[in-house]
Amino acid sequence: MKFSSTTFAGLALASAAVLAGAPAFAQQKLVPEQSEIAFVSKQMGVPVEGKFRKFDAQVAFDPAKLATSKVTITVDTGSATLGVKETDAELPKPTWFNVRKFPQATFQSTAIKSTGPGKFEVAGKLSVKGATQDVVAPVTLTQTGATTLATGSFAIKRLAFKIGENEWADTSMVADEVQVKFKLALTGVGKL
Repeated sequence: MKFSSTTFAGLALASAAVLAGAPAFAQQKLVPEQSEIAFVSKQMGVPVEGKFRKFDAQVAFDPAKLATSKVTITVDTGSATLGVKETDAELPKPTWFNVRKFPQATFQSTAIKSTGPGKFEVAGKLSVKGATQDVVAPVTLTQTGATTLATGSFAIKRLAFKIGENEWADTSMVADEVQVKFKLALTGVGKL
């Protein structure tokens, strides 16, 4: 079950990276203590949730200039946690995140488009464990005072990123689909 949780963490990380990139807040700073990247997968049909404790975002976002807006998210794969000591010890190993060889996962946006008031779709390249996939994350932006909150979720396939290799590639134990959920707080974003 540790491995299953580890797999979820890996998938969540990838998703989180994508989602973090999806938020179209920009040109300002990420507020880490108000931000979160989480992932949920199923192990033998039971949802298991984890999160990444360390990530960063470089954002250049202008709602009036979406064609030139960009988001880059970097996630420390060694910061994945499922909250269980034994499982967390498995996540950095080669079967899961292979942190020694691949210490970071990244998301680089390729396009951002508006889908309605305060709603955006962020497309880009998600790279985890040496594999790169195209992803699209829907993002909702809300503003309270000087803080803009970007929230959303999207699904990834863990096996496309080689998360949970060898005996853990069996999807009857750990589902291939992982839901990535994110909440990113930014300062310095202009009025939407």
